Amino acid sequence: MKYAVVRIKGRQYKVSEGEEFLVDFLGKDKPEAEVLLMVNDEKVKVGTPKVKGAKVVLKVLEPEVKGKKLHIQKYRAKSRYRKKIGFRPVFTSLQVKSIN
Repeated sequence: MKYAVVRIKGRQYKVSEGEEFLVDFLGKDKPEAEVLLMVNDEKVKVGTPKVKGAKVVLKVLEPEVKGKKLHIQKYRAKSRYRKKIGFRPVFTSLQVKSIN
């Protein structure tokens, strides 16, 4: 099994070839993945902090995907304070073309 751990905009994702996944909204930026760990069957390469010569090719499937609605509720006891806020986060859908 071939997979890699990549960092995109400060967050880490475990990805394998052909996999589709969501990342934080990138806007007009190109997705740049820093490869931190690479596993090819039984060979494991760990970077310090990046693996030299390793590359993950990404393709943007949808630049803007709305996520599930989140509800945030604030409450303070004995003060009649209640607040309800909701929002939908925006993501970018990516696909892994290849891991080299």
